[in-house]
Amino acid sequence: MKTFCRTTLNYLSSTGLQGPSDRPTSVEIKDGRVVDLPGWQECGFELVEHASAVVDWTDDRDLAEVHHGEMEKLARELTGADVALVSGHIKRSPDDARRHEQLAPIPFVHSDFAAGHADIIRGMYRDPTEAGSAALARNGVTAGDVTGAARILVLQFWRNLGPAKMDYPIAFCDARSVSLDEARPFHVSDYAGTGVSFDALGIVEPKSASKHQWYAFPEMSSGEVVAFRTYDTELVQAGKTFFTPHSAFHDPEVEVGRPARSSIELRATCLFI
Repeated sequence: MKTFCRTTLNYLSSTGLQGPSDRPTSVEIKDGRVVDLPGWQECGFELVEHASAVVDWTDDRDLAEVHHGEMEKLARELTGADVALVSGHIKRSPDDARRHEQLAPIPFVHSDFAAGHADIIRGMYRDPTEAGSAALARNGVTAGDVTGAARILVLQFWRNLGPAKMDYPIAFCDARSVSLDEARPFHVSDYAGTGVSFDALGIVEPKSASKHQWYAFPEMSSGEVVAFRTYDTELVQAGKTFFTPHSAFHDPEVEVGRPARSSIELRATCLFI
C-alpha cells in the first residue's frame, strides 16, 4: 500500500490530559487515492469530485450566495437527507490566521463535536444568525423542523484552494479503527471570534501507533472535496463511533510556508424528517 508520508501527529496523552496536543506520535499516512476505501458511511470520509460555480474564493458574499447552496445539494445527494443546511464556512490561510489564530491549520488529532451536539444545533436554529436564517429560508424549513428531526447528521467538506502540494494538508483517520473510549470532550469558547461555543473531541494516543489508520489525498485540486462525518445522532444513540478524527500534518517534502495551505471547510447539518 502506497504511503503518503511518515510524520508526527499530536494526540492527547493517555496518562495526563493536559490539553489537545501534548503527545507527538509518529504515524504512517497512507495515500487514499490508491486504496479501495468503502466511503464515508463506513470509514467516515470520502473523496468526491465537485466542480463549483464560485469564481472568486476570496468573496465571502459569493460563497454564501453560491457555495453554501452547492454544498447543501451535495450533502443531500451523499446522505439521502431530506434537508441539508449550510450556514457558514471557514477559510484557512496565512491571511486568515493573522486575523485569528484559530484560523490556522489545526495540527492535533480531533473531531469537531461531542455527543450532545444535537442540542447545540437545535439552539442555533431557534435563535439563528443571519446566515442561519438564510439557510432555513433557502431550504423552505423552520427551526421547528430542526428541533423535530428524527436524525441529525453533520457532514463536513474540506477543499484545497491553493497549490496542489502544501505545508499542512489534512489527514483523516478511518473511523472503524477508533473506539468511543479514545475520545475526550473539551470546550471551545467563542471559536475564531464568532461567538460560537461548543464541545469538541480530542483523541487519546493509541496504545499502538499502527492501530489508527490514517489517510490523505495527495495534490487535491479545487474541483475535489473530502466529505467527512463529524456527528450523527443515530450513531450516538447506538453507542458507536460517530466522529471522524482528522488533523493537519506537516508534509516532510514541503518547507513550512513554502507554499502555505489555503483551504475552505463547510459543515452541512443534514436533517432526516
